[in-house]
Parts: sequence; structure tokens; C-alpha cells
Amino acid sequence: MTDLETRAAPPRAGALRRAAPALAGYVAVRALGLLALFLWSAARDKSAYTLLTARWDALWYVRVAELGYGYEVRLANGDVHSNLAFFPLLPWLERLVAAVSPLSYADGGFLVSLVSSLAAAWGVFAVADRVYGRRAGVCAVLLWAVLPVGIVQSMAYSESLFTALAAWSLYAVLTGRWVTAGTLALFAGLTRPVGLAVVAAVWVAALASFAQDRRAAAAGERSTQGDALEARNGAPVRPGTPFRRILGMALAPLGAAGYVLWVGHHTGKGPLGYLDVQAGWRNGFDGGWAFARFVAEKFTSFPAALAGVGLIIGVASVVWLYVTGVRQRQPLPLLVYTGVVTALALCASSYFGSKPRLLLPAFPLLLPLALALAKARIRRSAAVLGGVAVASAVYGAFWLNGSGPP
Repeated sequence: MTDLETRAAPPRAGALRRAAPALAGYVAVRALGLLALFLWSAARDKSAYTLLTARWDALWYVRVAELGYGYEVRLANGDVHSNLAFFPLLPWLERLVAAVSPLSYADGGFLVSLVSSLAAAWGVFAVADRVYGRRAGVCAVLLWAVLPVGIVQSMAYSESLFTALAAWSLYAVLTGRWVTAGTLALFAGLTRPVGLAVVAAVWVAALASFAQDRRAAAAGERSTQGDALEARNGAPVRPGTPFRRILGMALAPLGAAGYVLWVGHHTGKGPLGYLDVQAGWRNGFDGGWAFARFVAEKFTSFPAALAGVGLIIGVASVVWLYVTGVRQRQPLPLLVYTGVVTALALCASSYFGSKPRLLLPAFPLLLPLALALAKARIRRSAAVLGGVAVASAVYGAFWLNGSGPP
């Protein structure tokens, strides 16, 4: 299995029925997590719903939906936290929900998150099913659900919305639907800065597909300038596919580029104005140097050193999963997408506690584990996933009632 090659596509009829076990398992895991959160919060006399919809970044999204852009907070140390750092798609959807229903902006954010999390779970299944088969797809969805920070999938945050758009864009690439892939990449670019990862996946996959066409033509093989990926998977080659590829490539960066350029115009600081906005949050890309220093500082005392060891193990595990995906020859767009998401998450210069949350959209990292679980006995896989689901539910409840997502 190389580059864009994947297993034969299952029949599209009954796609929801095919994904039903994965979605049912996902709903069960998330329901367990929410139940644990509500019980834990009640015991501490806190509102679980407030933790999900009206704290941390959720408040910033609501302010954008309610007041538009231009709100900022100036801290005593001189930092300026501007709401321009938050991309607009989630606030737009919150505003839409509030306009057509009696729900508040915060309620709208929660509703969008719940719907998006289901769409994301289905997208994760579709990609994993396409590459490794149905059982691996179910395992991939359950693994994504039981992540320690999986409770974020149910918060009024943008992670679920972004993951849904990214997963379905990648699936569209794998199935040769270039315009759909580009359109979804456009919306992903309006959701989070890491939308660049989806754009990169679409572009690299399209360029690889053009290169395959040229090699096929040079070798004298039958070619209609169509999509080599579709031909290998037994799908009909559609006329004009090269044009649709180009159109998909043209659409993909418009969301991220459009917002970044608008911020630069709005701030009067030109194309790099968004970087100044992020700098006000002390956020940037330094190749991981600040994070490395943060980890090193943990070893100056005990028991902080245990946290340092845990961080090193966590980063090593992420790298190992990515390398395993490369060795297993995951499709090229998945490797590109995962690589960019991982690099941006690990190499950001601040908010080190949020790195697990920033890695949440990097679901292809879970595919090696999903494949291993799919090959194991069902009882063993169920026992492992069930135990991790309980641990994840308890941790999520503890986390949100404590420090929570920064």
C-alpha cells in the first residue's frame, strides 16, 4: 500500500449502516464521559454545563458570535489577548443557531460541538475503513473517543468541528473527490490555524496524482488524464478530473488565507498581522525549543521530574505512532496531514498544557493501534477499550473540574 493506494472501497449504499457500530460505540463512550463529568461536578457543587460551554476558549468564541471581532484584554505584563486569534467558523455557526432557534450562543456552540463530534467520528471511521477495513474503522473511532482529553469533543470548542471537516476532506481525497476535498479544506481553514494541514494534504495528494498520471503516460499505460487513484480502486474515471483536481487545489487554501489576510488588513499590519495577534498570546512556532526547556525544567525538582518523564514518554509515543504509520505505508495525504498537525502542536512556543488537546485532530496517529486491536480477539479488544473508556471518563471529569483546557 503506497502513497494514495487504499483497499477497495466498500459499497456506498448503506454507508451509515456500515458505520453504525462505530457511531453507537462513540455515543456510548461520550455519554459515559458526560455522566462522569456531571456526577463529579455535582459533588463539587459546580455546573458541568458551564464547564462545557462557558469557560476558557468557549467564552472567546461566544464573544466573537455576540460582538464580532475587535475585543481584546490587556494584561498587566503587557500581553494583548485579542479575539482575532480565534477563527470564525464556529462563532458563525453559533450565531446561526441562535438566529433560527431560542438557544443562546453558548448553547449553539454546545449543539454544534455535539453534531460535529458525531460527524467527526463518522469521518474517522470512513478513513480507517477505507484504508484498513470496517473492524479497524470501529476501533479507530473508539480509540479517538477514549483519548484522555476526549471530553473536549463535547465542549463548545472548535476541535470536533475541525476534525469532522479534516476527516471528510481526507476521505474525499482518498476517493478522488477533489472539489469536495478542497471545499472542506476551505472550511477547515476557517476553523483553526491548523487548517493548513488539510490544505497541505490536498495539495500533496493532488500533485502526487498528477505525477502518477505522467509516469503512466510515459510508460505507455492506458490513461485518459484521469485519476489513477480512482482507477486502481475500480471507480469509473470521470472526464475532466485534472480540472477538478486543480479546482480542489485552488479552493483548499482560500479559508485560511482569506481570514489571515483579513486580520492583516483589519489590524493594519499587512499579511503577517495574524502572527502579531498570536504573539500577543505568547504563541508562535519555535521548532519546539520552548517546549523542550519546559520539559527540562521539570527535572530540577521532585516529584516534578515524574511529570517530565511522562512528557518525554508522551512525545516519544506520538513520534513512534507516526513512524509506525510511515512503516505501514499509510496513504500519503494521511501522513502529510498528521505530520503537519503534530509538528504545529509540539513546536508551538506556549500553552504547553494544551498540547494533548491540539493533537486531538491528529486521528491517523491512532490507526496503528486500531489495526492491532482489529487483529486481536473481540473480547480482548473490548476489555481494553472498556477499561480505557472508564479511565478517560474519570480523568475528563477531574480535569475539567480542575485546571481544564488552557
